[in-house]
This record gives sequence, C-alpha cells and structure tokens, in this order.
Amino acid sequence: MTADYLLIDVGNGRTKLGLATRDAILDRRDLPTREVTPDLARQAAAGWDFMQVILCSVVPAAIPAFQAAFPGLLVLRHDTPMGIGIRYPKPESIGPDRLANTVALAHLHGAPGVVIDFGTAVTFDILSEDRHYLGGVIAPGLRLMTDYLHERTALLPQVELQEPETAIGQSTVGAIQAGAAIGYRGMIKGILEAVRKELPVGPLHIVATGGDAEWITAGMECDIAVDPDLTLHGLRLVGNLRALTHV
Repeated sequence: MTADYLLIDVGNGRTKLGLATRDAILDRRDLPTREVTPDLARQAAAGWDFMQVILCSVVPAAIPAFQAAFPGLLVLRHDTPMGIGIRYPKPESIGPDRLANTVALAHLHGAPGVVIDFGTAVTFDILSEDRHYLGGVIAPGLRLMTDYLHERTALLPQVELQEPETAIGQSTVGAIQAGAAIGYRGMIKGILEAVRKELPVGPLHIVATGGDAEWITAGMECDIAVDPDLTLHGLRLVGNLRALTHV
C-alpha cells in the first residue's frame, strides 16, 4: 500500500520521520540531524511508499540534503496554507516546527490553547480563540540546563534525569534531580499562569510534546495532554489542506 505522506521534522539533535495517511501516522523512524546527507535521508525512508513529502526544519543547513533526496518536497513556511492565521510582527521568524505544532493544536485539540514543546529549548506557542498564532515563550530545555551545570562547574556531575526521592536532596545528584524536576515544573506553571492572564477567554487547551513531555507533565497538577507526534500531525494536516486546495 502506498501512503499519502512522508513527514519530516528536522530538529537540532535528531530528525523524526513519519509515514502517514491522511488520517493517521503509520510508522516512525529517526536519524541524527548533524550527519544527514541525501543518501542517509533516502536510507531512512527505505521501504516506505508515499506520494508526497512534507518537511519542517529548525536547521536550515539540513534542508538541501532532504531536497536532494526527495525532489518536490514541501517545506513548511509561514506563508504555507495551514488553516490558521498568524498575528505576529515578523511571521517569517517563527520556527516552522512551532507552526506545525500550532496547526495540530488548532485542528486536533481546539482553541484557545498552548503547545509546550520540550526539546533542546522548551517553547510555548499560543493560539488565540479565533485560531491565530500569537507568539510564545522560549526557555532553556531541561537537559540543556543540567548539562550546562556540569560543563560550567568543577564539582557538579552530569546526572541521569529522574524523579527525585525528596525535595531536599541528600546528595549532589539528588539535589540536581530535585532542582531539575521541581524547579522546571515550577517554571512551566509560572509561564502558563502568565499566559492565562493575557488570554482571559476561558479554559485553555494545553498540549505537550517532545522528549521530556510525559515525565515533566506527569508530576504537575495541570490538565495537560501529551502527544509525542504533535509536530508530525501538524505536517500531516498541512498536507491535507494542500491536497484540498489542489483538487
């Protein structure tokens, strides 16, 4: 069977690929972004049959490799039809992955809303009640913060991130884990509270995605949905809209 789409989400560390129909993601693969070449891109999709390729990238230098591997692919931009509006001073400066996330939020979860994407940076993207991208918040990612502590201090070790046993760390590792988990959740709550004050229009639809989304949100007393495929779903929905406009 030939699927409708090959979906490609090029991140700073890794690139996610999804094989999808108009309605669902069928399979997933990934590869290191830094090492991507046209040959590696084709190998990553080997055995998949698809009709169209849709890509979003936060690494502009990686795009030519995918364009060479898959001629005619659609690169998501701010002026691509997405089914949402943009109310932002410089729309060309918005990360394409953030637009894809907001598309998925609007079509799958509702508006107004917030997407929290836990990646190298943690980003918050805000969707208005009338389904316009308004802007967002960018903060250091969880692992970026803990890695920085290790790299910039002589005595603090690099630790495996996990739920701390207590809020008061009984070791250096425990103290770092407590700071990461409890402190990071506090930051997330604080940002969401500030956003709510500026969007006084009723309940917000909040969706989290990215590598640490499930772990971080599991310890929060907030109504936050988790969708690890949110960005890929956004690309899938953009493909559906494009198909409708080309009928």
